[in-house]
Amino acid sequence: MPPMTIDQMLKAQFSAKNVTSLLRHFQLLVADYQKRDWSDSIAKSGKFVEAVLKALWVHAGEVVPAGKDFKAGTIMDQLPSKTKLRDSLRLTVNRSCRFVYEVASNRGGRHDADEIEANEMDAAAVVANCSWILGELLRYSQKGLDLAQAKAAVESIMRRKYPFAEEIDGRVYVDIATSAREAALLILYVSYPGRVHVDALVKQVVRHDYKTANSKMAVARIKTLVDDSNGLLKLRNAGLREAERLIDTAEGKSSEK
Repeated sequence: MPPMTIDQMLKAQFSAKNVTSLLRHFQLLVADYQKRDWSDSIAKSGKFVEAVLKALWVHAGEVVPAGKDFKAGTIMDQLPSKTKLRDSLRLTVNRSCRFVYEVASNRGGRHDADEIEANEMDAAAVVANCSWILGELLRYSQKGLDLAQAKAAVESIMRRKYPFAEEIDGRVYVDIATSAREAALLILYVSYPGRVHVDALVKQVVRHDYKTANSKMAVARIKTLVDDSNGLLKLRNAGLREAERLIDTAEGKSSEK
């Protein structure tokens, strides 16, 4: 049986409509942050919080006010009294939502011109809090999910997404690799935080028009950049950083055209 998606994990407890909405806004705010579009990332974090609040409100057995009658502040004020909810949801998650919403409502894009990248600091704080909120919702939805598992699940939708890669029936193809080694590294990057068996990785590199011998050598050459669990490979931080540099270089060349 294939592993559950984050969407499926959250829908085990929360309204499907609200889950779809909060995941969409989370992915958008992360994408803007990765593009260094601080103001838009902060603005979208407010939408994410609204979707989270609606999910919590419905989970508490309440009806979400329609249209302009929905007030995030009112929901945040009333959530602590909803004792049907676990304390972590009605108190801690609610407080994190309030922090993000305050930044999104009152600070995003309003800094003085002479301040040094203040929006970047705000955006970093907002993304970190939104990631924690999503992780906490996952832990609640899947009883027994530990911190590491929740973190890995959130990271799986925070990885940078690029047009240079595609996945077809579980096989990853990358367009910017200039060597078999780079192909192996980027395939693992796209697959992160999942693991790829060494034999499967070799086969995927071969599909990039490299000979089997070269593909095997390429996979062997990145052994210091991966964690090997009985043949299942996962990039370590050093590998992630090198892959990011390859991507940044490719993006830079693309923007110059």
